[in-house]
Amino acid sequence: QVQLVESGGGLVQAGGSLRLSCAASGRTFETYAMGWFRQAPGKEREFVGRISRTGAIKDYSDFAKGRFTISRDNAKNTVYLQMNSLRPEDTAVYYCAATTTTGRMTRVHDYAYWGQGTLVTVSS
Repeated sequence: QVQLVESGGGLVQAGGSLRLSCAASGRTFETYAMGWFRQAPGKEREFVGRISRTGAIKDYSDFAKGRFTISRDNAKNTVYLQMNSLRPEDTAVYYCAATTTTGRMTRVHDYAYWGQGTLVTVSS
């Protein structure tokens, strides 16, 4: 089992940047593929991106491509989400998630472990 804690959220102006971090407990972090999701008020949780166990494979939702970058440091048990050119519509609670499964890993139910989320607010 792994426990996840996100940090780095906050208030930023449109066009600005934020880097979210997700720290994982335990000594088996490298056995988990990691994902980032977000949930805006009144909307369903949606996939942002994911990174494979070694970091060699990354996938992003269309809205994240070219603006967001996922990375991980297995030595620090941490995964990151660098967000640039932020827009008001990026306002949401951002969650990291971990999974031991393989496959698409773009759906909420692909992930067994979730952090508590960190709020990102982008002002216009």
